[in-house]
Amino acid sequence: MTIGAYKAIIFDLDGTLIDSAADVGDAVNRVLSRYGFLEHPGAAYYRFMGDGVVELMRRALPEKARSSERVQAGVQAFFREYEGCWHHHSRPYPGVPELLDGLSERGVRLSVLSNKPHAFTTAFVERFFPEWTFAAVFGQREGVPRKPDPAAALEIADGMGISPAAVLFLGDTPTDMRTARAAGMFSVGACWGFRSPSELSAGGAESLIRHPMELLRFFDDPIP
Repeated sequence: MTIGAYKAIIFDLDGTLIDSAADVGDAVNRVLSRYGFLEHPGAAYYRFMGDGVVELMRRALPEKARSSERVQAGVQAFFREYEGCWHHHSRPYPGVPELLDGLSERGVRLSVLSNKPHAFTTAFVERFFPEWTFAAVFGQREGVPRKPDPAAALEIADGMGISPAAVLFLGDTPTDMRTARAAGMFSVGACWGFRSPSELSAGGAESLIRHPMELLRFFDDPIP
C-alpha cells in the first residue's frame, strides 16, 4: 500500500453497501395499511430513508398523523414487520463485493456506521458480508447520538488507533457527508444510492463516485 494512502474506511449501510429500500418499504406499507393510511410506492422510500427509523416513520405517515405518539407506535410496529422481511429483497449493490476484496487486499481497515438500529445493522453485515473482516459495525445505539453527530465515527477511528484524517467515509446522503466532515474524515458520495450527486455535493462531499470500484484509487494514491 502506498505510504500516505488512507488507512481505513467507514461505510454507511443502506444506499451505500446494500439496496434495502424494497424491504423497508414493504414493512412500512404494512404498518400504514393497518392504520388505514395510503401506502407509498416503492420509489418513495429512497427519499424517506437515511436519517434513522423515527424519521423514516415520520416521513411515511400523513402530515396530519405525525404526533409523537403515532410515530413511536409506528416505529414499534415497523420493527415487528421488518424482523420478518428485512432480507427478502435486499442485496449488495453491484461492485460492492469486488470493492471489499480490493480494500482487504490493500490492508484497509473496514467499518460500518449506520442510522439503522444496531441489531439490524449487525444482522445485515453478518448475512451479506460474512467473507470480510470489519473492525467495527455500529448501528443506532442507545445513548449514542446518530449521524450526523460525529461521535460514533470518532469512536470507530479511536478503536482502530487510526487518525480521523486517515479515514475515508463513504455514504449516499448529505447526513453521511456532514458526519465525515464533522469527524475530520474524507467524505466521498456514493452516487448509486438514495440521494442525487447535487445533494451530496451540497452536503459536503469532497468527491463523488459512480461505481464502487472507483473508490480504490483513494487507497492507491497519496493523501493530497
